[in-house]
Amino acid sequence: MEFIRNTSRLNSRHQGCVATIGNFDGVHLGHQAVLRQLKAKAKLLQLPILVIIFEPQPQEFFTPNSAAPARLTRLREKLLAMHRNGVERVLCVDFDSRFARLSTECFIHQLLVKSLQVKHIVIGDDFHFGHGRQGNFTTLQQAGRQHNFSVETQNTFFIDGERVSSTRIRQVLKQSDIQQATKLLGRPYTFCGRIGYGQQRGRTIGFPTANIFIHRHVSPLLGVFAVFLHGVADQPLAGVANLGTRPTIDGKKLLLEVHILNFDKQIYGHYVEVEFVKKLRSEQKFVSFEALKQQIEIDVQLAKVLFNSME
Repeated sequence: MEFIRNTSRLNSRHQGCVATIGNFDGVHLGHQAVLRQLKAKAKLLQLPILVIIFEPQPQEFFTPNSAAPARLTRLREKLLAMHRNGVERVLCVDFDSRFARLSTECFIHQLLVKSLQVKHIVIGDDFHFGHGRQGNFTTLQQAGRQHNFSVETQNTFFIDGERVSSTRIRQVLKQSDIQQATKLLGRPYTFCGRIGYGQQRGRTIGFPTANIFIHRHVSPLLGVFAVFLHGVADQPLAGVANLGTRPTIDGKKLLLEVHILNFDKQIYGHYVEVEFVKKLRSEQKFVSFEALKQQIEIDVQLAKVLFNSME
């Protein structure tokens, strides 16, 4: 898959494509339906597929990090999910103050017509674009007749009578319903990151952890979880993860720490994927490290029972 970092990297080789536009946060089943529709049209027209996304996401640009909705997927995780869904090219547009002021007419002419020479566009039924979100499906249809590209919409994707959306998935994750989130995503919910050095506090109480840098200000999940760690061994490794700020030591930064069951190898530097299986409890502040150790022993036993039942 080719990743094009901003419009300045576009050239004549990228002209002529079938495209879709959006945040694609989570690359959930609704997004996957759009991608399937896109691939079918691309095959018919014998053109490459291009997905246009934004960094930061528009809502993050207009809202401070502390108040913006928690992302389901960071950029790298999003690209990985798109690659798994057969996307050939991704154009990541810098969403800055200049781009935010771009009119719908300039968006269409400069990006879709001049730079990309788009031949067909598939968008979700709730898609808006341009300054003040004035552009929509009708706007694109009118422009398409003028500039010789076609437009179609992907109708809302429903599961159990409810619309599949990034917002809905955030809601079920906040309720710790990982099973429902997995159903809406069409795959397990995961975090990705690189294992680095932490404060080594886990070793002092007999529970060493892999400290995974997740580069997030906020998370849709918080607490202690049974997890699978991918990317270290041939098979996923079972473990117990703490995702939060570690209140027992008055932590402030959001961290993901994984204690891998029955494992003692050095794995610093590995880029891994943590698959959340089930929430065991909420994060809490303990009066001492001894009390924390006792609770972790309980967490590990609960996780072992869960993994044994899965086998």
